[in-house]
Amino acid sequence: MDHKTHIVIFPSPGISHLIPFIELAKRLVSLHNFHVTCLLLTTTDDCNAPSPAKTAILDSLPAAVDAVFLPPVSFDDLPEDYSPALKLTLTVTRSLSSLQTVLESQLSPLSAFIADPFGFESLEVAKGLNVPSFIFFSTNAMAVSLIVHLPKLDEEAASVRFLRDLPDLVRLPGCVPLHGKDLIEPLQDRESQSYESFLKISKGLYLPEGIIINSFLDMESEAIKALEANEGMPRIFPVGPIVQIGSSDGSECLTWLDQQPCGSVLYVSFGSGGTLSSDQLTELAFGLEMSGQRFLWVARKPNNESSSGAYLKEGGDPSQKIESFDYLPDGFLERTKGRGLVVQSWVPQAQVLSHGSTGGFVSHCGWSSVLESVVNGVPLIAWPLYAEQKMNAVMLVDGLQVALRPRAGENGVVGRDEVARAVKVLMEQSCEEGKKVGNRMNELKEAAAMALGKDGSSTRALSDLASMFEK
Repeated sequence: MDHKTHIVIFPSPGISHLIPFIELAKRLVSLHNFHVTCLLLTTTDDCNAPSPAKTAILDSLPAAVDAVFLPPVSFDDLPEDYSPALKLTLTVTRSLSSLQTVLESQLSPLSAFIADPFGFESLEVAKGLNVPSFIFFSTNAMAVSLIVHLPKLDEEAASVRFLRDLPDLVRLPGCVPLHGKDLIEPLQDRESQSYESFLKISKGLYLPEGIIINSFLDMESEAIKALEANEGMPRIFPVGPIVQIGSSDGSECLTWLDQQPCGSVLYVSFGSGGTLSSDQLTELAFGLEMSGQRFLWVARKPNNESSSGAYLKEGGDPSQKIESFDYLPDGFLERTKGRGLVVQSWVPQAQVLSHGSTGGFVSHCGWSSVLESVVNGVPLIAWPLYAEQKMNAVMLVDGLQVALRPRAGENGVVGRDEVARAVKVLMEQSCEEGKKVGNRMNELKEAAAMALGKDGSSTRALSDLASMFEK
């Protein structure tokens, strides 16, 4: 009989939620010899089969990690424009009975249950079965702080409906000051269902035995200390950076990178869900061309309705044949041939960022992408689109000073001249601004490596967490 400590993890839908949970599971298995079961939510929108990106992740699981798919839930009764954030929580709500059935059927006793914050309702199911419960934030301490302090902020914002209209800066304990417009996108409208959902999550943060955060002390020391000092708060475990580690898979883009000079390539990607408008994509293309720099660009088809138009699509198929780049400016591919490579939907990002030829990253500032940049010491151009990405950008630019942020015009579009300027400053490091960003990112890379070292702060936090599981 297997007497290993048995943990159940319960990520929300979406690749950006799944990857950190899987990497946390791998770490618990390799460092503490645990057995982990990953429960996967599904909907009828998933077309009854995992995407190629999700399949690749699940195929990489070690033997001590099991993947169990819960029965799919349907959204046929919802309007087409229903909020993606609300869909996350609703998927959990409609899967609670299936979750309870699976947890009750486990043959070995469960030592812990770890849920995503969007799945806070599942904590009650675990507690009903006397299973110690934890929340894993795959984002940073600043985002956790915002959710913790949301009820207080709600009182202070009583005079406005939209948080972007707040007259004063939002000062979360231990965090860089934020404008209201930079707060998490689904929180902007205080009368929306999304806002109410986050208020419920805020109250749910006091349910678990502990809160796990994908960050580390040297990156957010003051924010983490402030959370730990918050009265009634569960124990905080900063165990990051937890990132996906890839190995060479023979992708076309990696072969192309092999042929480029060290540190010469700007990687441009807006994550698994980000989309640009047609006007913005055109300006970005011309800006990259004008910069004269080498680039690798994941140029997804534009979307004029939503900046998160590809979210929950779970990534592209790396084997998919490119049919057309007709949404790029005429002649762009020909004019940049040789110094630029454009792909349509997918690259092995972990390998790209760890490649010696990659010297910069235009990023949507999703937290997983940020941490992958930090681990590899790749400085950033911050281009946030949705979710908590604007908050992350403020931290990276104003707080940590490891990123540049191009300025948008009055129409909200970053013009080609500004794109070219930011790219040249980052890649050529011909001015103090560019040098400072590069140096600061190298310092943060070293701090991340120390945090994950044998006696590092994150390694100790993970050991403390494991000890709680083993009680």
